[in-house]
Amino acid sequence: MNNTPPVNRGDAIHVEGLKVWARVGVLPEERSLGQWFVVDFTIWLDLAPAGRSDDLSLTVDYGQAVAAIRACGEQVVCHTVECFSEQLLDQVEAVHGACPVRLILRKCHPPIPGFDGSISVERWRFAG
Repeated sequence: MNNTPPVNRGDAIHVEGLKVWARVGVLPEERSLGQWFVVDFTIWLDLAPAGRSDDLSLTVDYGQAVAAIRACGEQVVCHTVECFSEQLLDQVEAVHGACPVRLILRKCHPPIPGFDGSISVERWRFAG
C-alpha cells in the first residue's frame, strides 16, 4: 500500500475505521438488505497555521466529512464499490472543496463462497 502524500507537504488528517451501512452489491439482497463497509480517508493540507494558532477555521472539520459519508451510505443503492467510492469522494469534496484525498472503502463480508476476508478499493483525488 502506497501511503506517500500526493503533494510535496506531509501534513494530513487521517480518519480510519468509519463504519457505514450501505446497499451496495451485485446480488439483489445486497442492494435491498445492505451490509457493513469500513471507510478510511486522508485529507492532505498544511496543518501548521492551525497548529500555531489553535484556530479551527484554519483546518478542516473532519466531523462534517464523516457525517456526509454516513448520509451517503444511507441513501446509496448501486452495484459496485467503485461507484460507491466515487460518491464518497464527491461527498468529501462537497464538504472540503478540491483538496488531495485518499479513500479506502472496504466491503467487510463479500458474498464469495469459502472466502472469509474483505475486499477494498483505494481511490485518490488530487487538487488542482
